[in-house]
Amino acid sequence: MTPAEIEGAVAAGLPQAVEDLKRLVAIPSVAFPGHPEEPVRAAAAATEELLRSAGLPHVRQIPVEGSFPAVYAEAPAPPGAPTVLLYAHYDVQPAGDPALWRTPAFEPTEVDGAIHGRGAADDKSGIISHVAALRAFRGDFPVGIKVIIEGQEEYAGERLEAFVEQNPELLRADAIIVADCGNPSVGDPAVTTSLRGMGAFTVEVRTLKESLHSGSFGGAAPDALAALIRMLAGLHDDHGDIRVPGLPRGSFLGSGPSEEEFRATAGVLDGVSLVGSGSLADRLWASYAITVTGLDVPTVSGAINAVQAVARARVTVRVPPAGDPKTTVDAVVDFLRQVAPWGVEVHVTDYVLGSGYLADSGGAARAALNRAMEHAFGRPPRDVGAGGSIPLVSTLVKQFPAASILLFGAEDDDASIHAPNERVNIEELRRTALAEALFLQEYGSATV
Repeated sequence: MTPAEIEGAVAAGLPQAVEDLKRLVAIPSVAFPGHPEEPVRAAAAATEELLRSAGLPHVRQIPVEGSFPAVYAEAPAPPGAPTVLLYAHYDVQPAGDPALWRTPAFEPTEVDGAIHGRGAADDKSGIISHVAALRAFRGDFPVGIKVIIEGQEEYAGERLEAFVEQNPELLRADAIIVADCGNPSVGDPAVTTSLRGMGAFTVEVRTLKESLHSGSFGGAAPDALAALIRMLAGLHDDHGDIRVPGLPRGSFLGSGPSEEEFRATAGVLDGVSLVGSGSLADRLWASYAITVTGLDVPTVSGAINAVQAVARARVTVRVPPAGDPKTTVDAVVDFLRQVAPWGVEVHVTDYVLGSGYLADSGGAARAALNRAMEHAFGRPPRDVGAGGSIPLVSTLVKQFPAASILLFGAEDDDASIHAPNERVNIEELRRTALAEALFLQEYGSATV
């Protein structure tokens, strides 16, 4: 197919792709503990159906131990052509507080050229960009195709890593597209070449056998919540830099956003300072970051006059690509134990770890992607980092060291992933699907 024919096919298929994305977003496939499993399995079934509709001859669900099934598909390579593995995930983050959403989280709504809803960007847009790109070829693919769509990336994504290690031949490929990231802004093409790793844990502080009346015991009885607040506050200095020993600031060689761009994208309020030191690229993509992502304490509306006996927090640590997540988490936990006041009991549970990634920007696959993205977006892509982690990527690097791993997708920094009012821009979805389809054609032609 010519580039013009591919572009026409992707454009013609866009209305169907949009409807398919809406149907996926309407499924609340939250794979976190405490959420119903049936919607997650429904999303797996819907994903299987979509891959069949893309002309792939072999599609099936594969059990993953301790997790939800992965959806796998493949089509054999033409003689002499390479094989490309396509990755995305069908599970989503919890919606959070419904009051913070302008439209219902699981009722996909089209507003101003974008589809709003949980998972519209992260990462159901990744599934649809793969499907829309593949449909352009009507089953006559220029390269071998393998697809793996997992069902629990947002929580305990490392479970698929073990599956990959045990089944390397199933996923072996010459190039791998990971559609779980995106561009700094709509229409600004980028390839993610650096990912921070991550670690997370729950820290619990106990001080009393049970909570006590604050009027009768306050002032002498140790408050678990006050102790936990002191511990968490001690993780950063007054400038917002991390105080944990052994976690130095890193350096990112590429360019990052300006402070004005970052403040606008992040919605930082006027008069509120950014935290940390060094360039924004250093802070966002090459340095450690510690965030308290959850707190178990009485709510304001349910507050009672009591000294708390127990308090819990969920802590997430972002780790530079070359850093070790386990060593990092151990350092943070040791620091919290050291700064814990009053001899309180400290218990740490529910560890999650994921490694980072640093890419090589060369090779035939990257050259083909550069040409494809320049055609689709009207300008060549630039290299960017990502502060988040994709647990599977480091495993793919270890298992397939000769493969080119390419990270790009339809998300953008304004997509509000992991936050209320998530959305994906429809034109960005079209350009991403077009870039992927053009890449498959370019890569197949360049290597045959």
